[in-house]
Amino acid sequence: MVVALALIFIALYATVALAHPVKISKSASALFGAGLLWTVYALAIGDQARAGHELDESITATARITFFLLGAMTIVEMIDAHDGFSVITSRIRTQGMTGLLWIVSWVTFVLSALLDNLTTTIVMVSLIRKLLDRGDDRLLFVSVIVIAANAGGAWSPMGDVTTTMLWIGGQVTALGIIKGLFAASVVNLLVPLLIVTSAFRTKAFRAGVSVSDSSEFPAFERNTMLAAGLGVLVLVPIFKQLTHLPPFMGILFGLGILWVVSEMLHKSKPPDERERLTLAHALSRIDHSSLLFLVGILLAVATLEHAKILESLAAWLDRSIGRQGVIVLLLGLFSAIVDNVPLVAASMGMYPLAKYPTDAFLWEFMAYCAGTGGSILIVGSAAGVAAMGIEKIEFLGYMRRIAWLALLGYFAGAAVYVVQFKVAH
Repeated sequence: MVVALALIFIALYATVALAHPVKISKSASALFGAGLLWTVYALAIGDQARAGHELDESITATARITFFLLGAMTIVEMIDAHDGFSVITSRIRTQGMTGLLWIVSWVTFVLSALLDNLTTTIVMVSLIRKLLDRGDDRLLFVSVIVIAANAGGAWSPMGDVTTTMLWIGGQVTALGIIKGLFAASVVNLLVPLLIVTSAFRTKAFRAGVSVSDSSEFPAFERNTMLAAGLGVLVLVPIFKQLTHLPPFMGILFGLGILWVVSEMLHKSKPPDERERLTLAHALSRIDHSSLLFLVGILLAVATLEHAKILESLAAWLDRSIGRQGVIVLLLGLFSAIVDNVPLVAASMGMYPLAKYPTDAFLWEFMAYCAGTGGSILIVGSAAGVAAMGIEKIEFLGYMRRIAWLALLGYFAGAAVYVVQFKVAH
């Protein structure tokens, strides 16, 4: 059974990693793989009650993450439907390339922590497309946006899917991950940003070029939805701390608040105009495929956990490599090649909370490495893939010009975290 499950999962992983060349959606592969793994596992152990109980446990853990992301993604879509992000992007004006680069980078860094790195990347890349003509300059800007989005997402419990998984799973706390990774994430962005800045010192940015302030929505509506949406997202960790309820309950409660605010804002508008501003319309715009991919991967990994395969793998890594920090650092580099979601999901099953408690070195360092390692290659993160699709960035071009910058930032941030942790402990 163990060999069969391992081979099926390896085949699943390969299909997900090669989704583009094999032309099979990674979501389809994940769901098929999860179904096949559970079928083989259930038939092999021959205990229906045990298999059913273990599946119930896995579904509960998966549903918590899925509901949370569903709520967060819908809130972001609600803000976007009201042109809420234009409140931020329309105020980015500068006369120099260096100034523009720094403003865009740090706005991306902060926004990705409040929203998520994928949404922030799409918003900021769209902004740069309006500000700069296509060319090497725009490629550098977009590449730095990817690095900034992944760095900003790593230190926030809601900024990256993997960090969210660790937070909801109890491996990290909201305050712990912020305190632990903020400095490392800043350095992760700062190192490549300083290097790229030197290329723009002598370049001027055309005066008067800016994003238009025009919008079909009144400023009051845009500001209200932006403030309400961001407020809800920021208050979710506080809700969890006060009530001790799971984060998904806080995000669903917040979604209800935002829905009520939206209904009150538009109650006097004609039905046709209100339709595209409703929560139902926002739900239709979210990336359901990504959610199904997450469900499939988490359920697939759960079979390896119940079969004790991940526990054995963790023991083998400890014997072979020995140093926990090196293992996690390598996992981060590996996440530049394959999706970091299954990597983190597998790691959560490999290392039990009883042995590695909440906010332990392992979990915080894993959040940093998995969150920022994907910046090294353009296909290594959701933010990178989104930027690649919007800008038609060539894989080899990014690897040749940007990979070494992201790699320097990755190792610099990792060093900062390790030193910080040793000083604190």
